[in-house]
Amino acid sequence: MRSPLKGLFDRLRPRQYGRREPLVLINGLAEQAESWYRNRKFWSRYFEVLTPNILAYEGDALHARINAKQPVTVEYLVEQLHTYLTQFVQTPPYHLVASSLGGKVAVEFAAKYPQLVNRVVLLCPSGMGDKEQLPIIEGVVGRNARAMVESVFHKPRRADGGLLRYYRSKFANRKWQKGFIRSVRGTLDHVVRDKMKLVTAPTLLVTASGDKVCDPQTAEDAARELPNGHFRKIERCGHAPHIEKHWLINRLVVDFLSSTRPTAHPSWTKLILAKAPRASK
Repeated sequence: MRSPLKGLFDRLRPRQYGRREPLVLINGLAEQAESWYRNRKFWSRYFEVLTPNILAYEGDALHARINAKQPVTVEYLVEQLHTYLTQFVQTPPYHLVASSLGGKVAVEFAAKYPQLVNRVVLLCPSGMGDKEQLPIIEGVVGRNARAMVESVFHKPRRADGGLLRYYRSKFANRKWQKGFIRSVRGTLDHVVRDKMKLVTAPTLLVTASGDKVCDPQTAEDAARELPNGHFRKIERCGHAPHIEKHWLINRLVVDFLSSTRPTAHPSWTKLILAKAPRASK
């Protein structure tokens, strides 16, 4: 007779040795790698999560470029990401999940290096062809962290208090300010709309009805140009759905990246949205 204890050990034993599929997180202009604080732990259950800090405003690499009078462009960020993945990770193909400006980097990377990309998720991506509103610029100039944070969220109370403390400290840091302003100048006008047709990997584009930074309708129109694209609009949400509605985005990303038939509208989302008030507390 088979021992119940042995059966328990069999169920707990890893089925195979090896790495999980790599998931690369690319943050936006107003964010750093820390902005994925409501997502990394959940996604780490399923993937090897990587957060390359390719746009560190206080970083020596960025300031060496600035001091050499070289622009901080999307092309530069794409090559920084390429160097990181090909030299220090070396486990292609990669899933990419990108927010805001990170969406420009992800689209350009996927179009230029399709062999390195598995699937892509774009969260309120910029560069779709609309005129972007950047409240963080006003926040930096006026040192008004609260106004900046509130403009990003549909319900500002869902913003973690740590965000305010973080930006208040950074707005007072001149090196950070210089790195940020040079990055804005070099990336703001970069449009990736013409590259959407070159992104052949299955791609989920998520926008939000309350996005005050990037126009939701423009994002929806751009999603139709993806050869293997899927689109979803999140209602009652602002520019940072991975923070404001992380309980939905976390599961949606895992489903899209791991499903044999990826979709923007898996059936379980109806259930989780029905429980949203309780889940979002």
